Amino acid sequence: MATEFRWGIISTGWIAQSFVKDLLLDPKTRDVHDIVHKVASVGSRSVQSAQTFIDKYAAGDKNIKAFGSYAEVFADPDVQAVYIGTPHTLHYENAREALLAGKHVLCEKATTSNAAELKDLLKLAKEKNLFFMEAMWTRFQPLTKALKEIAEDGKLGDPVVLHADLSGDFDIENIPKTHRILDPRLGGGALLDLGPYPMIWAVVALYEHPSNKKAYPTKITGSILKTPLTGVDSSTTWTLNFTENLRAQAILSASITLPSPNPAATIRYRNGNILINAPIYKPSSFTVQYFDKPGSGNVVKEEKHVFSFVGGGWHFEADEVARCVTAGKLESEVWGHDKSILLMEVFDEVRRQGEYKLPEGVEKVF
Repeated sequence: MATEFRWGIISTGWIAQSFVKDLLLDPKTRDVHDIVHKVASVGSRSVQSAQTFIDKYAAGDKNIKAFGSYAEVFADPDVQAVYIGTPHTLHYENAREALLAGKHVLCEKATTSNAAELKDLLKLAKEKNLFFMEAMWTRFQPLTKALKEIAEDGKLGDPVVLHADLSGDFDIENIPKTHRILDPRLGGGALLDLGPYPMIWAVVALYEHPSNKKAYPTKITGSILKTPLTGVDSSTTWTLNFTENLRAQAILSASITLPSPNPAATIRYRNGNILINAPIYKPSSFTVQYFDKPGSGNVVKEEKHVFSFVGGGWHFEADEVARCVTAGKLESEVWGHDKSILLMEVFDEVRRQGEYKLPEGVEKVF
């Protein structure tokens, strides 16, 4: 018998819409037989907004409650876990309220405005014996699992250099300055909005590699180019050196004024390369290149791996949450708290070096 897992949904924007559509797909379409997801309630700024969301994205299911506040979702006894899809500068307050109400939490990335806020939430979750996970959906997709198996089987050797970029042309000259990508009060700019995706590949390829032995980067170097429109970062680059156990470097970038390159991520080894096709948040394929001898660059074999599944790809992280909570775990072994902290500490340091400060009052914990 499949275990029914009941969700409360916070906010009704695009990311919440995508998440709920995936939640309500038949899990058998992805060969999942142990979990079935249900939406218990949806919270928005008005009951009507929540009901419109339910009608459009949950087939008007009469069993789903529409609430005109988030607090009512947190108080709903039918809700086991809360999905938080609000802007990232609101994540800390929303997640804290959910945890205080005794709910497990899946929180969109970037998890918080800074690492101190995240650590405060994790401390509270532990005190309350509650599960907490950053919604790093890419990490749970089948392609990522398959890529890790190849990257770690030893044939390519240890990773040496990773290049990864996620960019998008947001037409910033012609959108409102209140748009999430331009508004500093919403944590606007490339780093916090797009940066988690280049970072996930640094985590997968370097931090998670067995030879790294879970050592954090030994050096972080960041550079920020700001837009005069609102002062948020329009293009940001940062490098991570992993030298405690590896001799490897991640070269990462994000921009809100350009499209992404393709391939959008390249992992380079002495014995070959792995090329990951754009978009790196949901790639459909990667190519493995093997050299004739270490360091030659002469490709003698090339393998393309292609993936497809029903849905948008958010259901895989939802399955992980349900399984972890059902098993009594407080964090995922696949995307644990250490990785979310790593992301936020890197972003804090890159913002510090780039002199990008969020407006006063946005960050709640320092």
